[in-house]
Amino acid sequence: MTTNVREPSLLAASAIPGGCVAWNGGHARAWADAALPSWVPVRPRRWSVELVLWCAVLAAFGLLATTDLPPDLVALLPLQVVWWLWRPEVVRFSAPVLVVLVAVRATGLPWPVLVCAALLVLTSVTATGLRARARARQREGALAAAGGVVAVPPGADGPVRRGGLFLRFGAGLAVPGVALLATSGLWHGSGGRRLALAEGLFAVGLALTLLFSGTLGRRRATALRTTPAPVLRVLVGKDEHEDAVVYAADDTRALRPLFTVATRAARYGDADGKGDGSDPDDRGDRGDRDDVAAREELEELLDKAAAPVPGPLREAVLYGAPCDGAEILLVGAAEEPGEPPVAECSTGPVRPLPERAAGRRLAREERAAVRAARDAELAETVRAGITVVPVRHWRAGAVDLLAGFLTALWCTGYFLLVIDDSLWFQALLLVTGLMCAVRVPVKIRWRVTADRTGVWLNRLRAPRHIPWDDLRAARRESFELQLRVRDGDNWAVAAPRWPWLQRRRRLVHPYDALAAELTAMIADPALRPTGESGAKERGRPLWPFAAVLGFAWIAVLVTRWLS
Repeated sequence: MTTNVREPSLLAASAIPGGCVAWNGGHARAWADAALPSWVPVRPRRWSVELVLWCAVLAAFGLLATTDLPPDLVALLPLQVVWWLWRPEVVRFSAPVLVVLVAVRATGLPWPVLVCAALLVLTSVTATGLRARARARQREGALAAAGGVVAVPPGADGPVRRGGLFLRFGAGLAVPGVALLATSGLWHGSGGRRLALAEGLFAVGLALTLLFSGTLGRRRATALRTTPAPVLRVLVGKDEHEDAVVYAADDTRALRPLFTVATRAARYGDADGKGDGSDPDDRGDRGDRDDVAAREELEELLDKAAAPVPGPLREAVLYGAPCDGAEILLVGAAEEPGEPPVAECSTGPVRPLPERAAGRRLAREERAAVRAARDAELAETVRAGITVVPVRHWRAGAVDLLAGFLTALWCTGYFLLVIDDSLWFQALLLVTGLMCAVRVPVKIRWRVTADRTGVWLNRLRAPRHIPWDDLRAARRESFELQLRVRDGDNWAVAAPRWPWLQRRRRLVHPYDALAAELTAMIADPALRPTGESGAKERGRPLWPFAAVLGFAWIAVLVTRWLS
């Protein structure tokens, strides 16, 4: 059972199109039953897309270093996985191409490659077919639930920004990809030419994927905002990623989420984001006000995202026919009473939730409520135990030493496993080692000093000072200790944690205790230190340590290259 049991915020009647019906009862259940099977992965969130892309890059490099596959297969096999998970519309075209390439080169390929390619094609084509059928059923169900009622979404005359990020990244990635393909014949040796061809094909494939995603998203968003769309009354909430979670209109206890979608909010009255722009001074003042409002909105968003328990549901009108990969627009009640309605346009595709995924979401909410209660208890305990002192210090401990050791171990393992002595891998080894040389000192020698003026952080260079008024929050999120600053230049350090062991042994992670102390000091100035810290207390610069590690890494690489 969900912990969200407060009454939904009601939407003003003026924001509800005439004849708009509630999406509930049998229509909502039929739409939910048309979702994909649990073994078919839903479309990933944007951060998951980034993870998939990085895994594809690593897989391509791994195939280059450990196999003798042709460059086209080295590029196409990882890309097929990306298209299967992210862009199933491409699979119907890429799968036949992959089959033809494998069939042409079948005599020269080892049997594990043939088996993996066959399984990849079979699985991706099957999942794509199931997605297409589920998408058609969901669209038909949504249109039937709307009963033929359509309306033009608000802000139809405004600019459509959907897909702009993918279009820019795709265009930028296409340049080096085309350059590698054009110059592949100039490389010395067959290994260099193979590497340039594989990397060029992979980069061009990723670039075309990004361009296709941006173009498709913008096209769907434009079609939604310029033509009358089906409308349905629903309930909307937010998840831990600040994505919109849509429920049936009668699901006031949020027991069965239907789908999630990433959205960007705009005031209902200013959904087009336009002004008259006639007065230059007015444009400048409006720009300053917009910057301040944007910063305030970002701070609110970060605070909401960090909330362990979701807020109350809101009544909303859904524009568009929701189905897997669709674009929608939501006009919902504001979270604060008396505020105008809020229009939220999708910045990502609709992601339907199967029954098991919905159950896992409810279980996460219950665990979040338990964590919230435990964190509140820890905060009260820490607050009661704070003693006002002239200067307060926190520094790296055992978990940070472990984090530094794991970072160094990863770098050393990469050095031992990379057996290719080409220029590309040598440059990659150099950059990887220098990055570790910069990060390890920060991980094992960080120091936070609090005095009456604010918080001091030691760095590679001079210590950084954050006044108390600029320090928004201190919290532990996943593996990171984060200090959020109003100018956006946040500070973070990461270390391992074992939640199951902490719960079993009733242990408190050092990051949780530090965040609780700083949070209490931010909220209550009476708990802050009363003195001023000296230069020695703020910690020494870490660049000498980083320089020693960097020179040592370069010496090891030079010794390997000369041998």
